[in-house]
Amino acid sequence: MSTIAGDICFDKVRKEYGRVTALEQLDLQVAAGKRLVLLGPSGCGKTTALRLIAGLERVTSGKLYLNGQLANDLEPGERNVAMVFQNYALYPHMTVWDNIAFGLQVRRVAKEEIKARIKAALAILGLEGLEERRPRELSGGQRQRVALARAIVKQAPYFLLDEPLSNLDAQLRTQARTELVRLHCKLNSTMIYVTHDQVEAMTIGQRIAILASGVLQQVDTPENIYNCPANTFVARFIGNPPMNLLPGIVKGNQLFLGEGLKLTVPGNWSAWILGKSPNKEIKVIMGLRPESVILKEEKIAEGECLPVKIIWRENCGKERLYYLAAGNKELIASFSESRAEPRGGELWLAINWNKVHFFNKEDGNSLGYPWNAQKLSLNAGVIP
Repeated sequence: MSTIAGDICFDKVRKEYGRVTALEQLDLQVAAGKRLVLLGPSGCGKTTALRLIAGLERVTSGKLYLNGQLANDLEPGERNVAMVFQNYALYPHMTVWDNIAFGLQVRRVAKEEIKARIKAALAILGLEGLEERRPRELSGGQRQRVALARAIVKQAPYFLLDEPLSNLDAQLRTQARTELVRLHCKLNSTMIYVTHDQVEAMTIGQRIAILASGVLQQVDTPENIYNCPANTFVARFIGNPPMNLLPGIVKGNQLFLGEGLKLTVPGNWSAWILGKSPNKEIKVIMGLRPESVILKEEKIAEGECLPVKIIWRENCGKERLYYLAAGNKELIASFSESRAEPRGGELWLAINWNKVHFFNKEDGNSLGYPWNAQKLSLNAGVIP
C-alpha cells in the first residue's frame, strides 16, 4: 500500500454560521502520518473542523494549510482526502463492490489494482461474501463498514472519519477500533477522527484534541489528558465515572470545604497553590478520580480524612461504584475486584495527595502540579 502523507495546520481558524460561531481561533498542527482524535460533546465544533479540512465548508477567517499549501480556497477535489461520513453516503443503486470501486474508477486506477485494493479492504472489515449486495440489503453496521472500505481503498494522504463506528454493535466496534489503528500504521496517512466517545478517543488517538463550544480546551496524549487535565471541563469529560470536583478555599495549609469539612494540605501543595494568588487564600476546586478515593473504616489523624456515608452501591462487573455523601457534597468511589470492599455505612475518606488535582475556581483552569512545573497546553497544541 502507498505511504503518501501530509501535515495539517489550523492558524487562528474561525468558522461562523450566521450569528453562530462554530470554531473560535483554532490553532492546531498535526504532523504528517499521525492520528489525531477530535473529541467533545455535540455542537463543540469537531465535525466543522473536519469538514473544513475536506473543503465541504469554507473558513470564515484565519488560514488552513495542507502539506504546507494554503487550502482556504481549494475545492474538495483538489485536496485528495478520503472521508467517512456518519450517515454512510452510499450509492443505493450500486452493489457493495461498485460502491467501493467507484472512486478508483473515476480516478482511472488500473483494474487489477482496484481489485487488489478492494479485496484487501473487504478482508479487513469482514465484508467478504457481500460484494453483490446493495445498501438496502445490508444492516446499518455493514453499510458503515462499506463506507470505511470505500475510504480505505482511496489511499489518500488525509483520512477523515466522522463518528464512523456509531452504528456498529459493541463487539464490532471494539474490533473495528483495533483494525483502524492497524490500518493507519500500514497506510501512514494523516488520520483525523471525530467522536464524542472517550473510549474511542483514548484507544485510537495518538493525540486527543478536546473542544467545547468551538474552543480548543487541551491537546495531548491520552495518558496526559487523563492524568493532567487542563481544566474542569476536561477533568469531567474524560473518565467514567467522571472526576469528583469539590469546591473549597485554601488558607495557609488548610483546605476548607464547607460544613465544617477541612483538610490539612501538604506543604508542597499549599506553597504551590498560594503561589498562584497575590492573597493569602484562593478559591479552588479539588479534583479526585473515583479510583483514587481511599476509604477507611476508622478515623485517621485530624485533617487527613473526611467523614462520608455510602448512599448507594452499584455493581458494574469489573468494578464496584460507591456513591458517597460528605456533608452536602457527593462523590463517587470506584473499586476494582482487587481492592478490598469497605464495610458499614459510615466511613472516612483519606486523601492520596499524589493523586489530587487543583483548579482555579474563577476560570476552571488547572493550577498545575508541584512536581511538574511544565505548562499545560490549555488552548493550543502541536501534534508532533
